[in-house]
Amino acid sequence: MSTNTDTPATLEVDGLGFSYGAKAALSGVGFAVRAGEFKVLLGPNGAGKTTLFSLVTRLYQSPEGEIRVEGRDLSRRPGPALARMGVVFQQPTLDLDLTVRQNLLYHAALHGIGRGRALERIAAELSRLNMAERQDERVRELNGGHRRRVEIARALLHQPALLLLDEPSVGLDVPTRRDIVAHVHRLAAEDGIAVLWATHLIDEVEDGDSVIVLHQGQVRADGAAAALVGEAGARDIGDLFDRLTGEAAA
Repeated sequence: MSTNTDTPATLEVDGLGFSYGAKAALSGVGFAVRAGEFKVLLGPNGAGKTTLFSLVTRLYQSPEGEIRVEGRDLSRRPGPALARMGVVFQQPTLDLDLTVRQNLLYHAALHGIGRGRALERIAAELSRLNMAERQDERVRELNGGHRRRVEIARALLHQPALLLLDEPSVGLDVPTRRDIVAHVHRLAAEDGIAVLWATHLIDEVEDGDSVIVLHQGQVRADGAAAALVGEAGARDIGDLFDRLTGEAAA
């Protein structure tokens, strides 16, 4: 969806760099994500997407650059900044032996949400994902798509301003991927959440999305998908991706 660039950025990344020993994983990375914007972080495997997410969520600390969430410097005020994020990591993190409700109640408690309010929020988010009838099932009984839906519900319980999703559709079938992409688009449009969706899959990019193309740790393009394609004279976003990265479009 299009977003007014005059809107203050929910997430600002400026001059971000990170290395694993002598190997640079990110170099001079900068971009912004605004309220109501679905922004795709598009890059091949190894481009630096997961490293970037690790820095934004403070799993790693960057020696270079700045990250701000609603104007809060993540290095100086990590607590308030992190509290405004919801995160779906690439690797599943649900407790398989707990029920859906138990997993979500535990997460709500970590955010200081009382049980009564937590149950209201759980019911609301599971209902939006058509998962309400599964809240008493153990997570190990769910398929991969349903587990991802639970993780998205969990990330939204505390009503964050910023939703980060790192390759959330890996391993899912095409219809399930489409459903989840559509749901997160609706979250951005209806709730005004700033969304950063990392993927290497071209078919998850819609014409109205904002796109950051990340390759070898550097931003190669940043803007509206349709505009970037037009400016480059490319056939489509897959052709643009191929030109910028030398990777065959997935």
